[in-house]
Amino acid sequence: MDTTHRTEQQRSAEQRRRELLEAADRVVLRDGPQASMNAIAAEAGITKPILYRHFGDKSGLYRALARRHTDALLAALRAALDAPAERRRRVEATLDTYLAAIEARPQVYRFLMHPAEDGTGHQPEQGFDVGRHVAPLLRRMGEELAEVIAERIDLGEGGETLARVWGHGIVGMMHAAGDWWLGERPCARAQLVSALADLLWGRLAAADDRAGGPGF
Repeated sequence: MDTTHRTEQQRSAEQRRRELLEAADRVVLRDGPQASMNAIAAEAGITKPILYRHFGDKSGLYRALARRHTDALLAALRAALDAPAERRRRVEATLDTYLAAIEARPQVYRFLMHPAEDGTGHQPEQGFDVGRHVAPLLRRMGEELAEVIAERIDLGEGGETLARVWGHGIVGMMHAAGDWWLGERPCARAQLVSALADLLWGRLAAADDRAGGPGF
C-alpha cells in the first residue's frame, strides 16, 4: 500500500509540474525574455513560494523549460535526419526544422537564448538571468549532433573527435545564422537554408556512410 501511495504521489507531482511548465510556457509566449516568476505564478493560479517548491528557484524553472523545448527540438531534428530522402535533402530539412522552430515561437527562442534587458543593457530584477545558461544548451545540441554524425558517417581515423568538431560547428553555425536572421529577416527562410546547406555540403557530400550504420 505504501508503495502504491508513493507512486500515486509521484505521478501527481509530475502532473502538477507539467501543468506549471505549461503555465510558464504561456507567459514566455506572451512576455518573452521579460517573463518573471511573479507572472508565471499568477498564470498558474498559485503563490510564488509554491512555484519555488517545485523548481527551487528561477534557474531551476529555466532549466526545466529549456530541457522541455530542447527535447522537442532535438526530436524534430532527428526526425528530419531520419526522413527517407537523399542526403542533401535531409541536410536541408534539418536546417529548415531548426529555423522553422525558432520562427514559429520567437518569444520562446529569445527567452532561452537571450538575457532579458531593460533597455539600458542591465538585467531587470524580475527577469530570468538566462544568458549564462545558453552555452550548456548549445553544447548539448552539439554533442547530440556529434553522436548522430559519428554513428552514420565514416570519418576515418580520429573520426569521433572530428564528429564532435562537426557537431558543435554545425550547431554554432545554425545558432549564429538563425539568431541574425530572426532579428533582421534579410531573406526568406528557404534562401537561408539553401545557402547554409551549400556551405556544409562539400565535405558532407564526399564522406561515405559508416559501415553497418543507419546511413546519412
